[in-house]
Amino acid sequence: MKIAPSADRTIQLPGGRKLIATPVLDTYWKFACKRQDVFMRRVSNEPPPWTDDEILLAHRFTNVYRASDRVSQYLIRRVIYNGDQSAEEVFFRVLLFKLFNRVEPWELLTDAFGLPEWRTFSPARYEAVLDAAMVRGEKIYSAAYIMPSPKFGAQRKHGNHLRLIDYMMRDGAAQKIARASSLESVFRTLRDYPSLGDFLAFQLAIDLNYSEMLDFSEMDFVVAGPGARDGIKKCFRDCDGLSEADVIRAVTDMTDHEFHRLDLCFQSLWGRQLHLIDCQNLFCEVDKYARVAHPNEQGASGRTRIKQRFVAASQTLPQWYPPKWKLKPSVVTGPDFAQKMRVRGKRVKSQQVQLFNNLG
Repeated sequence: MKIAPSADRTIQLPGGRKLIATPVLDTYWKFACKRQDVFMRRVSNEPPPWTDDEILLAHRFTNVYRASDRVSQYLIRRVIYNGDQSAEEVFFRVLLFKLFNRVEPWELLTDAFGLPEWRTFSPARYEAVLDAAMVRGEKIYSAAYIMPSPKFGAQRKHGNHLRLIDYMMRDGAAQKIARASSLESVFRTLRDYPSLGDFLAFQLAIDLNYSEMLDFSEMDFVVAGPGARDGIKKCFRDCDGLSEADVIRAVTDMTDHEFHRLDLCFQSLWGRQLHLIDCQNLFCEVDKYARVAHPNEQGASGRTRIKQRFVAASQTLPQWYPPKWKLKPSVVTGPDFAQKMRVRGKRVKSQQVQLFNNLG
């Protein structure tokens, strides 16, 4: 399904800067609504298909809200809030899980040693478990993003990552993070460690911020990953000298206005609006979506295909978010679902119109 090209438009920002938006920006907002609708229908136990969008039916995309993705949900519920809640142990568990960013190696280690703990951590014993998994042909790392290998002398990447964890823990990284004064400070502390570049350090900072050891707003700070930079390039012809982070913030600030302009009803995450990290992720996903919908718009990477195919799996998706967010996920099934969505859509649109009117 290709979307017919239309004219670029100028967006005037506070302070005099201008963004020249391509038609892909309209697709950005439409994609957000469609993908969130798919999520809400799945959570409500509706049977597939959950959309009539040909691209969404054929290809796999992450959720609009980062915390709603399967791996993030597992991290929050089964890793962060399961076990000792001291800053040291929470930091250790998050680091161990996220350096592999995959459920299966975590469960292998849990089966072998019980819930992983820093106080009993042995890089050599953990490495032996993962070595055996690799011999069996099992995957150790997620394909979501590249995890560079730090240079700690091990023959295999996972051995070096286990040694990195040991090094960071002995260096007092958990205590440094717990004392951080901002999300950006967490990011900069993490980035100082071997192999943790800008993107990985930021992702890890967001994961740690789900826990009780930190409590910073996700509107405080953002770092654009490679996919998001491609998405921004496709959405904007000219950013008037703004950094990618500034563009993400500008787009996050205009969400209500844009949904109203396009007559869209966006379902929030049970009252939680889009934050910087979510809009950063959306740029990454619209980069992929645009490879089919807007094949003439080129990003920096030059990629033209979406690798991952979507396979509908009718299974319940129980949702559990950081308690400090105070969300109350509700599930509506059967014929009540469509009616609730219509009522919610009218209410959201009314709120957007009111906000737009208040802006003058």
